[in-house]
Amino acid sequence: MTKTRKPLQKYRRVVIKIGSALLVDRKSGLKKAWLDAMCADIAGLKAKGVEVLVVSSGAIALGRTVLDLPAGALKLEESQAAAAVGQIALARAWSESLSTGQIIAGQVLLTLGDTEERRRYLNARATISQLLKLGAVPIINENDTVATTEIRYGDNDRLAARVATMVGADLLVLLSDIDGLYTAPPHLDPDARFLETIAEITPEIEAMAGGAASELSRGGMRTKIDAGKIATTAGCAMIIASGKPEHPLAAIESGARSSWFAPAGSPVTARKTWIAGQLLPAGTLTIDAGAETALRSGKSLLPAGVRQVTGSFSRGDTIAILGSSGREIARGLAGYDADEARQIAGKKSAEIAAILGYAGRAAMVHRDDLVMTGPAGARLDDGRDERKGELHA
Repeated sequence: MTKTRKPLQKYRRVVIKIGSALLVDRKSGLKKAWLDAMCADIAGLKAKGVEVLVVSSGAIALGRTVLDLPAGALKLEESQAAAAVGQIALARAWSESLSTGQIIAGQVLLTLGDTEERRRYLNARATISQLLKLGAVPIINENDTVATTEIRYGDNDRLAARVATMVGADLLVLLSDIDGLYTAPPHLDPDARFLETIAEITPEIEAMAGGAASELSRGGMRTKIDAGKIATTAGCAMIIASGKPEHPLAAIESGARSSWFAPAGSPVTARKTWIAGQLLPAGTLTIDAGAETALRSGKSLLPAGVRQVTGSFSRGDTIAILGSSGREIARGLAGYDADEARQIAGKKSAEIAAILGYAGRAAMVHRDDLVMTGPAGARLDDGRDERKGELHA
């Protein structure tokens, strides 16, 4: 996996996330000239053989303008109503602008469950893959008309990262109102330094994230770093760039300031990509230093190395694995229900049958169901790089 930045046209499949403030003006509505220029950039990439997907914010922002809703935070039902109106307008706008370049747009609305539940994840991926095969540009957004506070992404940065990993993209571009990552929020700290290349998302990099920058935005640098962790773990590079220029992709190609995040050394397989990208792990296992060393060498997690079990999860649920420092280092599928996991935590595998009354699995989390997610990046224990060809379950 290359750690060197390359031109956009050299990537095979690119996901572009567009923030609300770029597409919609709070008073006048859709910024059509900007959208037309953006679509011209997309047409240029497609002409060079690049497959393009768009994760477009703006449905709620556009809908609230059409409905003339007041400024400030909206109630959930107001947001859903605005989304219902805005999604129609937004889809039409994308379709019309892309058609200028003889490109067909396909609308895909996703909820958190569509990417967190394995069967729905595979169904969504199949639909998007078919659109790409047919030469269309999928325009993807969170389905805000049905998503509730408890079951939503709440930002399109992380949704875009999940989409990128879902379809095996090799580049994710986050366009917003900031031109990259700084050592501190530049509007608060005049001494903040710009970071052009981020080789690895370390705890220090995570500490640099700030909050949301505008009323129309539900994200911020925090969600962009979260997106970067999801994408780079799966072997997908990421760029954070300003979308303010009328041709933002062309500006990136011309050398406009942007931050590039290098992908992990070994992309994970499709199944492990799904595990690593889960936003809502059902519980956590805290392990000792010896178990952490074993995991990093490609071994399974045995009960003996588990020091604490938290949460209420069932066998097969995704759980986070914390190192002795308390930081997440891996994610995996639980081999036991939470109650059983608590009973055998710290015990030798040979003791499981006597404790539980049946001969269970030797591993708390098997290596085939586990992926490293900490600063050291993901490791591919076995199997081929599924991003090079057809993606399988």
